[in-house]
Amino acid sequence: MKKPVVVIGLLGPVLDQGRGVNRWERWRPTVSICQHDDLLVSRFELLHQRNYIALAETLRDDIGLVSPETTVRLHECQLDRPWDFEVVYGCLLDWARAYPFKPEEEDYLVHITTGTHVAQICLFLLAESRYLPGRLLQTSPPRRELPGAGAYEVIDLDLSRYDRIAARFRHEQTESLSFLKSGIETRNEAFNGLIERIERVAIHSAAPLLLMGPTGAGKSKLARRIYELKKTRRQVVGDFVEVNCATVRGDGAMSALFGHKKGAFTGALADRQGLLRAADRGMLFLDEIGELALDEQAMLLRALEEKRFLPVGSDKEATSDFQLIAGTNRDLIADVRHGRFRDDLFARINLWTFALPALRERPEDIEPNLDYELEQVARKTGSNVGFNREARERFLSFATSGDATWAGNFRDLNAAVTRMATLAGGGRISTELVADEIQRLRFTWGGGGSNDSDDLAAVLPTAEIEKLDLFDRLQLRSVIAVCQESQSLSDAGRRLFAASRQAKAKVNDADRLRKYLTRFGVAWADIKR
Repeated sequence: MKKPVVVIGLLGPVLDQGRGVNRWERWRPTVSICQHDDLLVSRFELLHQRNYIALAETLRDDIGLVSPETTVRLHECQLDRPWDFEVVYGCLLDWARAYPFKPEEEDYLVHITTGTHVAQICLFLLAESRYLPGRLLQTSPPRRELPGAGAYEVIDLDLSRYDRIAARFRHEQTESLSFLKSGIETRNEAFNGLIERIERVAIHSAAPLLLMGPTGAGKSKLARRIYELKKTRRQVVGDFVEVNCATVRGDGAMSALFGHKKGAFTGALADRQGLLRAADRGMLFLDEIGELALDEQAMLLRALEEKRFLPVGSDKEATSDFQLIAGTNRDLIADVRHGRFRDDLFARINLWTFALPALRERPEDIEPNLDYELEQVARKTGSNVGFNREARERFLSFATSGDATWAGNFRDLNAAVTRMATLAGGGRISTELVADEIQRLRFTWGGGGSNDSDDLAAVLPTAEIEKLDLFDRLQLRSVIAVCQESQSLSDAGRRLFAASRQAKAKVNDADRLRKYLTRFGVAWADIKR
Protein backbone atom coordinates (compact mmCIF):
# COMPACT_ATOMS: atom_id res chain seq x y z
CA MET A 1 0.00 0.00 0.00
CA LYS A 2 1.41 3.38 -1.04
CA LYS A 3 2.02 5.92 1.66
CA PRO A 4 0.23 9.30 1.56
CA VAL A 5 2.16 12.01 -0.31
CA VAL A 6 2.89 15.29 1.45
CA VAL A 7 4.25 18.26 -0.52
CA ILE A 8 6.29 20.99 1.17
CA GLY A 9 6.66 24.20 -0.79
CA LEU A 10 7.11 27.95 -0.69
CA LEU A 11 4.49 30.32 -2.01
CA GLY A 12 5.70 32.07 -5.19
CA PRO A 13 4.53 35.72 -5.06
CA VAL A 14 5.11 36.10 -8.81
CA LEU A 15 4.52 32.66 -10.33
CA ASP A 16 1.55 31.83 -8.11
CA GLN A 17 -0.13 35.23 -8.57
CA GLY A 18 -3.53 35.48 -10.24
CA ARG A 19 -6.84 37.24 -9.76
CA GLY A 20 -10.38 36.63 -10.85
CA VAL A 21 -11.36 33.93 -13.29
CA ASN A 22 -8.38 34.82 -15.45
CA ARG A 23 -6.10 33.17 -12.93
CA TRP A 24 -7.14 29.79 -14.32
CA GLU A 25 -5.72 30.74 -17.70
CA ARG A 26 -2.18 31.00 -16.40
CA TRP A 27 0.12 28.34 -15.05
CA ARG A 28 0.59 28.53 -11.30
CA PRO A 29 3.20 26.00 -10.06
CA THR A 30 1.75 25.51 -6.58
CA VAL A 31 -1.74 24.76 -7.90
CA SER A 32 -0.41 22.72 -10.83
CA ILE A 33 1.10 20.11 -8.50
CA CYS A 34 -2.40 19.01 -7.51
CA GLN A 35 -3.70 18.91 -11.10
CA HIS A 36 -1.82 15.77 -12.14
CA ASP A 37 -3.85 12.57 -12.26
CA ASP A 38 -0.82 10.45 -11.44
CA LEU A 39 0.24 12.50 -8.42
CA LEU A 40 -2.24 12.26 -5.58
CA VAL A 41 -1.30 14.78 -2.90
CA SER A 42 -2.74 14.03 0.51
CA ARG A 43 -1.48 17.19 2.19
CA PHE A 44 0.25 20.39 1.08
CA GLU A 45 2.36 22.31 3.61
CA LEU A 46 2.54 25.81 2.11
CA LEU A 47 5.07 28.23 3.60
CA HIS A 48 4.41 31.95 3.02
CA GLN A 49 5.42 35.37 4.24
CA ARG A 50 3.03 37.38 6.40
CA ASN A 51 2.21 39.96 3.72
CA TYR A 52 1.09 37.26 1.26
CA ILE A 53 -1.56 35.69 3.45
CA ALA A 54 -4.36 36.65 1.03
CA LEU A 55 -2.60 34.96 -1.89
CA ALA A 56 -1.90 31.91 0.27
CA GLU A 57 -5.59 31.60 1.14
CA THR A 58 -6.53 31.90 -2.55
CA LEU A 59 -4.10 29.10 -3.41
CA ARG A 60 -5.55 26.97 -0.64
CA ASP A 61 -9.07 27.47 -1.98
CA ASP A 62 -8.05 26.80 -5.58
CA ILE A 63 -6.27 23.58 -4.63
CA GLY A 64 -9.45 22.56 -2.87
CA LEU A 65 -11.33 23.00 -6.16
CA VAL A 66 -8.94 20.96 -8.33
CA SER A 67 -8.09 18.36 -5.69
CA PRO A 68 -10.73 18.08 -2.92
CA GLU A 69 -8.80 15.22 -1.32
CA THR A 70 -5.80 17.49 -0.64
CA THR A 71 -5.57 19.26 2.71
CA VAL A 72 -3.66 22.55 2.53
CA ARG A 73 -2.02 23.88 5.69
CA LEU A 74 -0.56 27.38 5.74
CA HIS A 75 2.64 28.18 7.64
CA GLU A 76 3.93 31.68 8.14
CA CYS A 77 7.69 31.81 7.49
CA GLN A 78 8.95 35.37 7.61
CA LEU A 79 11.95 35.92 5.31
CA ASP A 80 12.89 39.55 5.92
CA ARG A 81 15.84 39.29 3.53
CA PRO A 82 14.91 36.62 0.95
CA TRP A 83 18.32 36.87 -0.78
CA ASP A 84 20.32 36.40 2.42
CA PHE A 85 21.50 32.77 2.70
CA GLU A 86 21.82 32.88 6.47
CA VAL A 87 18.37 34.33 7.06
CA VAL A 88 16.61 31.99 4.63
CA TYR A 89 18.46 28.87 5.72
CA GLY A 90 17.88 29.66 9.40
CA CYS A 91 14.16 30.21 8.93
CA LEU A 92 13.66 27.03 6.91
CA LEU A 93 15.84 24.99 9.27
CA ASP A 94 13.82 26.15 12.29
CA TRP A 95 10.61 25.13 10.53
CA ALA A 96 12.02 21.73 9.56
CA ARG A 97 13.22 21.00 13.10
CA ALA A 98 9.80 21.84 14.55
CA TYR A 99 7.75 19.87 12.02
CA PRO A 100 6.59 16.40 13.18
CA PHE A 101 7.82 14.33 10.22
CA LYS A 102 6.72 10.69 10.02
CA PRO A 103 8.79 9.25 7.14
CA GLU A 104 7.76 5.73 8.06
CA GLU A 105 4.12 6.68 7.40
CA GLU A 106 4.29 9.41 4.72
CA ASP A 107 6.27 10.27 1.57
CA TYR A 108 7.52 13.85 1.34
CA LEU A 109 8.18 15.91 -1.80
CA VAL A 110 10.04 19.21 -1.47
CA HIS A 111 8.88 21.65 -4.17
CA ILE A 112 11.79 23.82 -5.35
CA THR A 113 10.22 25.70 -8.28
CA THR A 114 8.87 28.65 -6.30
CA GLY A 115 10.74 31.09 -4.13
CA THR A 116 14.07 32.80 -4.77
CA HIS A 117 17.11 30.89 -5.98
CA VAL A 118 18.48 31.23 -2.46
CA ALA A 119 15.38 29.57 -1.03
CA GLN A 120 15.55 26.78 -3.61
CA ILE A 121 19.19 26.08 -2.77
CA CYS A 122 18.44 26.06 0.94
CA LEU A 123 15.58 23.61 0.40
CA PHE A 124 17.97 21.37 -1.52
CA LEU A 125 20.52 21.58 1.28
CA LEU A 126 17.96 20.69 3.93
CA ALA A 127 16.73 17.74 1.88
CA GLU A 128 20.24 16.44 1.26
CA SER A 129 21.13 16.70 4.94
CA ARG A 130 17.84 14.92 5.80
CA TYR A 131 16.39 17.74 7.86
CA LEU A 132 13.66 17.55 5.24
CA PRO A 133 13.32 13.78 4.80
CA GLY A 134 11.96 13.85 1.27
CA ARG A 135 12.72 13.94 -2.43
CA LEU A 136 12.98 17.07 -4.52
CA LEU A 137 10.14 18.03 -6.83
CA GLN A 138 10.34 20.49 -9.71
CA THR A 139 7.42 21.61 -11.85
CA SER A 140 7.44 23.24 -15.28
CA PRO A 141 4.73 25.01 -17.34
CA PRO A 142 3.08 23.47 -20.39
CA ARG A 143 4.21 24.44 -23.84
CA ARG A 144 2.36 27.44 -25.17
CA GLU A 145 0.36 25.51 -27.69
CA LEU A 146 -0.82 23.02 -25.09
CA PRO A 147 -3.13 23.68 -22.12
CA GLY A 148 -2.86 21.82 -18.86
CA ALA A 149 -0.91 21.53 -15.62
CA GLY A 150 2.51 21.24 -17.22
CA ALA A 151 4.98 18.63 -16.06
CA TYR A 152 6.74 17.57 -12.88
CA GLU A 153 9.81 15.48 -12.09
CA VAL A 154 12.03 14.40 -9.23
CA ILE A 155 15.50 15.81 -9.83
CA ASP A 156 18.96 16.38 -8.43
CA LEU A 157 20.67 19.75 -8.61
CA ASP A 158 24.36 20.41 -9.13
CA LEU A 159 25.39 22.80 -6.37
CA SER A 160 29.14 22.53 -6.86
CA ARG A 161 29.33 26.11 -8.10
CA TYR A 162 27.74 27.53 -4.98
CA ASP A 163 30.69 28.16 -2.70
CA ARG A 164 28.61 29.28 0.24
CA ILE A 165 26.47 26.15 0.07
CA ALA A 166 29.62 24.05 -0.13
CA ALA A 167 30.76 25.84 3.02
CA ARG A 168 27.44 24.99 4.65
CA PHE A 169 27.96 21.34 3.80
CA ARG A 170 31.43 21.48 5.33
CA HIS A 171 30.01 23.14 8.41
CA GLU A 172 27.34 20.45 8.73
CA GLN A 173 30.00 17.77 8.34
CA THR A 174 32.23 19.42 10.94
CA GLU A 175 29.32 19.45 13.37
CA SER A 176 28.64 15.77 12.65
CA LEU A 177 32.29 14.83 13.18
CA SER A 178 32.40 16.72 16.47
CA PHE A 179 29.17 14.99 17.50
CA LEU A 180 30.62 11.53 16.82
CA LYS A 181 33.67 12.44 18.91
CA SER A 182 31.47 13.75 21.76
CA GLY A 183 32.87 17.22 21.15
CA ILE A 184 36.43 16.11 21.98
CA GLU A 185 39.02 17.98 19.89
CA THR A 186 41.10 14.92 19.07
CA ARG A 187 44.53 15.51 17.49
CA ASN A 188 45.48 12.12 16.10
CA GLU A 189 45.26 12.47 12.31
CA ALA A 190 44.60 8.78 11.67
CA PHE A 191 41.74 8.71 14.18
CA ASN A 192 40.21 11.92 12.84
CA GLY A 193 40.34 10.48 9.32
CA LEU A 194 38.65 7.32 10.57
CA ILE A 195 35.81 9.30 12.17
CA GLU A 196 35.38 11.29 8.97
CA ARG A 197 34.91 8.07 6.99
CA ILE A 198 32.49 6.71 9.57
CA GLU A 199 30.45 9.93 9.43
CA ARG A 200 30.19 9.75 5.65
CA VAL A 201 29.10 6.11 5.70
CA ALA A 202 26.68 6.58 8.61
CA ILE A 203 24.78 9.34 6.81
CA HIS A 204 24.69 7.78 3.35
CA SER A 205 24.32 4.06 4.08
CA ALA A 206 21.94 1.81 5.98
CA ALA A 207 24.19 -1.23 5.55
CA PRO A 208 25.70 -2.98 8.61
CA LEU A 209 28.78 -1.46 10.21
CA LEU A 210 31.50 -3.50 11.92
CA LEU A 211 33.52 -1.76 14.64
CA MET A 212 36.68 -3.62 15.59
CA GLY A 213 39.06 -2.76 18.39
CA PRO A 214 40.21 -3.70 21.88
CA THR A 215 37.94 -3.64 24.91
CA GLY A 216 37.39 -0.11 26.14
CA ALA A 217 38.35 1.55 22.84
CA GLY A 218 34.94 3.24 22.63
CA LYS A 219 32.94 0.98 20.29
CA SER A 220 29.74 1.13 22.34
CA LYS A 221 29.87 4.89 22.77
CA LEU A 222 30.57 5.45 19.08
CA ALA A 223 27.69 3.17 18.08
CA ARG A 224 25.26 5.20 20.19
CA ARG A 225 26.57 8.47 18.72
CA ILE A 226 26.07 7.10 15.19
CA TYR A 227 22.50 6.25 16.11
CA GLU A 228 21.86 9.71 17.57
CA LEU A 229 23.35 11.36 14.49
CA LYS A 230 21.10 9.36 12.17
CA LYS A 231 18.07 10.02 14.35
CA THR A 232 18.55 13.80 14.22
CA ARG A 233 18.45 13.42 10.43
CA ARG A 234 15.35 11.22 10.65
CA GLN A 235 17.11 8.26 9.07
CA VAL A 236 15.99 6.05 11.95
CA VAL A 237 12.86 6.46 14.05
CA GLY A 238 13.06 3.43 16.33
CA ASP A 239 15.11 2.77 19.44
CA PHE A 240 18.79 2.06 20.00
CA VAL A 241 19.06 -1.48 21.37
CA GLU A 242 22.43 -2.59 22.72
CA VAL A 243 23.39 -6.08 23.81
CA ASN A 244 26.68 -7.68 24.73
CA CYS A 245 26.55 -11.05 23.01
CA ALA A 246 28.79 -12.58 25.70
CA THR A 247 25.87 -12.16 28.12
CA VAL A 248 23.29 -14.00 25.99
CA ARG A 249 25.21 -17.19 25.34
CA GLY A 250 23.70 -20.59 26.02
CA ASP A 251 20.09 -21.74 25.98
CA GLY A 252 18.62 -18.30 26.52
CA ALA A 253 20.38 -16.64 23.58
CA MET A 254 17.74 -17.48 20.97
CA SER A 255 14.94 -16.25 23.22
CA ALA A 256 16.76 -13.03 24.15
CA LEU A 257 17.57 -12.13 20.55
CA PHE A 258 14.59 -13.42 18.61
CA GLY A 259 11.89 -13.70 21.27
CA HIS A 260 9.66 -16.65 22.14
CA LYS A 261 6.04 -17.66 22.44
CA LYS A 262 4.39 -18.47 25.73
CA GLY A 263 4.94 -22.12 26.60
CA ALA A 264 7.80 -22.57 24.14
CA PHE A 265 9.90 -24.08 26.93
CA THR A 266 9.83 -24.54 30.68
CA GLY A 267 9.68 -21.11 32.26
CA ALA A 268 8.28 -19.32 29.20
CA LEU A 269 5.27 -17.94 31.05
CA ALA A 270 4.54 -15.14 28.59
CA ASP A 271 5.39 -14.01 25.08
CA ARG A 272 8.76 -12.29 24.74
CA GLN A 273 9.37 -9.70 22.04
CA GLY A 274 13.12 -10.18 21.70
CA LEU A 275 15.85 -7.64 21.04
CA LEU A 276 15.61 -7.71 17.25
CA ARG A 277 11.96 -6.69 17.30
CA ALA A 278 12.71 -4.04 19.93
CA ALA A 279 15.12 -2.48 17.41
CA ASP A 280 12.55 -2.31 14.59
CA ARG A 281 13.04 0.89 12.52
CA GLY A 282 15.95 1.72 14.80
CA MET A 283 19.44 0.41 15.39
CA LEU A 284 20.74 -2.80 16.95
CA PHE A 285 24.25 -2.81 18.40
CA LEU A 286 25.60 -6.32 18.93
CA ASP A 287 28.80 -5.90 20.90
CA GLU A 288 31.18 -8.86 20.94
CA ILE A 289 29.30 -10.42 18.03
CA GLY A 290 32.00 -13.09 17.82
CA GLU A 291 30.59 -14.63 21.01
CA LEU A 292 27.35 -15.68 19.27
CA ALA A 293 26.93 -19.39 18.66
CA LEU A 294 26.63 -20.65 15.09
CA ASP A 295 22.85 -21.20 15.34
CA GLU A 296 22.25 -17.62 16.42
CA GLN A 297 24.57 -16.44 13.66
CA ALA A 298 22.45 -18.25 11.07
CA MET A 299 19.24 -16.69 12.39
CA LEU A 300 20.84 -13.26 12.48
CA LEU A 301 21.98 -13.59 8.87
CA ARG A 302 18.44 -14.34 7.70
CA ALA A 303 17.08 -11.44 9.75
CA LEU A 304 19.58 -9.12 8.08
CA GLU A 305 18.89 -10.31 4.56
CA GLU A 306 15.14 -10.89 4.68
CA LYS A 307 14.06 -8.79 7.70
CA ARG A 308 12.30 -11.90 9.01
CA PHE A 309 12.98 -14.55 11.63
CA LEU A 310 11.17 -17.20 13.64
CA PRO A 311 10.77 -16.65 17.39
CA VAL A 312 11.34 -19.69 19.60
CA GLY A 313 8.23 -21.87 19.73
CA SER A 314 6.36 -19.85 17.10
CA ASP A 315 5.01 -21.06 13.76
CA LYS A 316 4.62 -17.50 12.50
CA GLU A 317 7.54 -15.38 11.38
CA ALA A 318 8.24 -12.00 12.95
CA THR A 319 9.61 -9.00 11.08
CA SER A 320 12.02 -6.25 12.04
CA ASP A 321 13.73 -3.66 9.86
CA PHE A 322 16.78 -2.47 11.78
CA GLN A 323 20.27 -1.24 11.00
CA LEU A 324 23.02 -3.34 12.55
CA ILE A 325 26.24 -2.17 14.12
CA ALA A 326 28.45 -5.04 15.25
CA GLY A 327 31.39 -4.73 17.60
CA THR A 328 34.20 -7.14 18.35
CA ASN A 329 37.67 -7.33 19.87
CA ARG A 330 38.31 -10.71 18.23
CA ASP A 331 39.95 -11.60 14.96
CA LEU A 332 36.82 -12.63 13.06
CA ILE A 333 38.84 -13.62 10.00
CA ALA A 334 40.68 -16.18 12.13
CA ASP A 335 37.37 -17.28 13.65
CA VAL A 336 35.95 -17.84 10.15
CA ARG A 337 39.04 -19.84 9.21
CA HIS A 338 38.63 -22.06 12.28
CA GLY A 339 34.87 -22.49 11.85
CA ARG A 340 33.89 -20.42 14.87
CA PHE A 341 32.17 -17.69 12.83
CA ARG A 342 30.04 -18.13 9.71
CA ASP A 343 31.74 -16.91 6.58
CA ASP A 344 28.42 -15.79 5.02
CA LEU A 345 27.55 -13.67 8.05
CA PHE A 346 31.03 -12.18 8.11
CA ALA A 347 30.70 -11.30 4.41
CA ARG A 348 27.37 -9.59 5.18
CA ILE A 349 28.71 -7.41 8.02
CA ASN A 350 32.13 -6.75 6.51
CA LEU A 351 31.01 -4.16 3.96
CA TRP A 352 31.92 -1.25 6.23
CA THR A 353 34.59 -2.24 8.75
CA PHE A 354 36.38 0.27 10.96
CA ALA A 355 39.19 -0.59 13.37
CA LEU A 356 39.30 1.68 16.43
CA PRO A 357 42.83 2.18 17.76
CA ALA A 358 43.83 1.56 21.36
CA LEU A 359 44.34 4.60 23.59
CA ARG A 360 48.09 3.99 23.80
CA GLU A 361 48.23 4.38 20.00
CA ARG A 362 46.83 7.91 20.33
CA PRO A 363 49.05 9.59 22.96
CA GLU A 364 48.30 13.06 21.58
CA ASP A 365 44.59 12.48 22.30
CA ILE A 366 45.07 11.68 25.97
CA GLU A 367 45.09 15.34 27.05
CA PRO A 368 41.78 16.32 25.35
CA ASN A 369 40.20 13.11 26.63
CA LEU A 370 41.48 13.91 30.12
CA ASP A 371 39.68 17.27 29.95
CA TYR A 372 36.55 15.54 28.67
CA GLU A 373 36.56 13.10 31.60
CA LEU A 374 36.92 16.01 34.04
CA GLU A 375 33.92 17.69 32.39
CA GLN A 376 31.90 14.50 32.81
CA VAL A 377 32.79 14.38 36.49
CA ALA A 378 31.65 17.99 36.89
CA ARG A 379 28.40 17.23 35.08
CA LYS A 380 27.64 14.22 37.28
CA THR A 381 28.67 15.70 40.61
CA GLY A 382 27.97 19.40 40.08
CA SER A 383 31.50 20.23 41.26
CA ASN A 384 34.41 21.39 39.13
CA VAL A 385 37.63 19.47 39.72
CA GLY A 386 41.00 20.23 38.16
CA PHE A 387 44.72 19.58 38.50
CA ASN A 388 47.29 21.96 39.83
CA ARG A 389 49.90 22.67 37.17
CA GLU A 390 52.61 20.34 38.41
CA ALA A 391 50.15 17.49 38.99
CA ARG A 392 48.70 17.82 35.48
CA GLU A 393 52.13 17.82 33.87
CA ARG A 394 53.19 14.79 35.89
CA PHE A 395 50.07 12.80 35.04
CA LEU A 396 50.27 13.62 31.32
CA SER A 397 54.00 12.80 31.28
CA PHE A 398 53.22 9.36 32.64
CA ALA A 399 50.02 8.87 30.61
CA THR A 400 51.77 9.52 27.29
CA SER A 401 54.92 7.57 28.09
CA GLY A 402 55.76 3.99 27.19
CA ASP A 403 55.12 2.99 30.81
CA ALA A 404 51.38 3.59 30.38
CA THR A 405 49.94 0.56 28.60
CA TRP A 406 46.31 1.63 29.10
CA ALA A 407 45.27 -2.01 29.00
CA GLY A 408 41.63 -1.07 29.58
CA ASN A 409 41.84 1.92 27.24
CA PHE A 410 39.26 4.62 28.00
CA ARG A 411 37.81 2.61 30.87
CA ASP A 412 41.16 2.89 32.64
CA LEU A 413 41.35 6.63 31.94
CA ASN A 414 37.81 7.19 33.15
CA ALA A 415 38.46 5.19 36.32
CA ALA A 416 41.71 7.06 37.00
CA VAL A 417 40.07 10.48 36.65
CA THR A 418 37.09 9.40 38.75
CA ARG A 419 39.34 8.21 41.59
CA MET A 420 41.51 11.31 41.60
CA ALA A 421 38.52 13.67 41.35
CA THR A 422 36.72 11.90 44.20
CA LEU A 423 39.74 12.15 46.50
CA ALA A 424 40.68 15.72 45.51
CA GLY A 425 40.40 18.15 48.39
CA GLY A 426 39.05 21.57 47.51
CA GLY A 427 38.50 20.51 43.92
CA ARG A 428 42.25 20.33 43.15
CA ILE A 429 44.11 17.15 42.21
CA SER A 430 47.55 17.26 43.81
CA THR A 431 50.87 15.69 42.86
CA GLU A 432 50.44 13.26 45.76
CA LEU A 433 47.13 12.02 44.34
CA VAL A 434 48.72 11.70 40.91
CA ALA A 435 51.64 9.70 42.36
CA ASP A 436 49.23 7.34 44.12
CA GLU A 437 47.16 6.90 40.96
CA ILE A 438 50.23 6.21 38.83
CA GLN A 439 51.31 3.55 41.31
CA ARG A 440 47.85 2.01 41.23
CA LEU A 441 47.76 1.93 37.42
CA ARG A 442 51.21 0.37 37.26
CA PHE A 443 50.16 -2.29 39.75
CA THR A 444 46.97 -2.99 37.78
CA TRP A 445 48.72 -3.30 34.45
CA GLY A 446 51.43 -5.45 36.00
CA GLY A 447 48.81 -8.02 36.99
CA GLY A 448 49.42 -7.50 40.70
CA GLY A 449 53.17 -8.04 40.56
CA SER A 450 56.17 -5.99 39.58
CA ASN A 451 56.31 -4.35 36.16
CA ASP A 452 58.88 -2.54 34.04
CA SER A 453 58.81 0.67 36.01
CA ASP A 454 58.87 -1.02 39.45
CA ASP A 455 62.04 -2.99 38.64
CA LEU A 456 63.81 -0.12 36.95
CA ALA A 457 62.82 2.38 39.63
CA ALA A 458 64.73 0.28 42.14
CA VAL A 459 68.02 1.03 40.38
CA LEU A 460 67.41 4.18 38.31
CA PRO A 461 65.80 7.59 38.98
CA THR A 462 62.47 8.18 37.26
CA ALA A 463 63.93 10.97 35.12
CA GLU A 464 66.55 8.56 33.73
CA ILE A 465 63.96 5.85 33.04
CA GLU A 466 61.83 8.29 31.03
CA LYS A 467 64.80 9.02 28.76
CA LEU A 468 65.02 5.38 27.67
CA ASP A 469 63.29 3.93 24.62
CA LEU A 470 60.69 1.29 25.38
CA PHE A 471 62.98 -1.30 23.71
CA ASP A 472 65.82 -0.51 26.14
CA ARG A 473 63.46 -0.49 29.12
CA LEU A 474 62.11 -3.94 28.34
CA GLN A 475 65.57 -5.39 27.70
CA LEU A 476 67.10 -3.78 30.78
CA ARG A 477 64.26 -4.95 32.97
CA SER A 478 64.74 -8.56 31.79
CA VAL A 479 68.47 -8.33 32.50
CA ILE A 480 67.83 -6.94 35.98
CA ALA A 481 65.33 -9.72 36.69
CA VAL A 482 67.98 -12.35 35.87
CA CYS A 483 70.56 -10.53 38.01
CA GLN A 484 68.19 -10.43 40.97
CA GLU A 485 67.81 -14.21 40.78
CA SER A 486 71.57 -14.87 40.42
CA GLN A 487 74.17 -15.32 43.16
CA SER A 488 76.92 -13.37 41.40
CA LEU A 489 77.71 -11.25 38.38
CA SER A 490 79.43 -14.24 36.73
CA ASP A 491 76.43 -16.46 37.37
CA ALA A 492 74.09 -13.90 35.82
CA GLY A 493 76.44 -13.49 32.82
CA ARG A 494 76.55 -17.24 32.20
CA ARG A 495 72.76 -17.36 32.09
CA LEU A 496 72.37 -14.28 29.90
CA PHE A 497 75.07 -15.20 27.35
CA ALA A 498 74.66 -18.99 27.36
CA ALA A 499 74.28 -19.25 23.59
CA SER A 500 76.81 -16.70 22.31
CA ARG A 501 79.55 -17.73 24.79
CA GLN A 502 79.85 -21.11 23.02
CA ALA A 503 81.37 -19.39 20.00
CA LYS A 504 84.05 -17.56 22.02
CA ALA A 505 87.49 -19.02 22.78
CA LYS A 506 87.82 -16.86 25.87
CA VAL A 507 84.79 -15.76 27.79
CA ASN A 508 84.34 -13.18 30.48
CA ASP A 509 80.61 -13.12 31.04
CA ALA A 510 80.89 -10.97 34.15
CA ASP A 511 82.82 -8.23 32.33
CA ARG A 512 80.43 -8.33 29.41
CA LEU A 513 77.43 -7.92 31.71
CA ARG A 514 79.16 -5.20 33.73
CA LYS A 515 79.77 -3.14 30.59
CA TYR A 516 76.12 -3.53 29.53
CA LEU A 517 74.85 -2.31 32.90
CA THR A 518 77.32 0.59 32.91
CA ARG A 519 75.77 1.91 29.69
CA PHE A 520 72.69 2.73 31.75
CA GLY A 521 74.49 3.82 34.91
CA VAL A 522 73.52 0.68 36.79
CA ALA A 523 75.90 -1.19 39.13
CA TRP A 524 75.69 -4.77 40.43
CA ALA A 525 75.52 -3.46 43.97
CA ASP A 526 72.49 -1.33 43.07
CA ILE A 527 70.64 -4.38 41.81
CA LYS A 528 71.45 -6.62 44.79
CA ARG A 529 70.64 -3.85 47.22
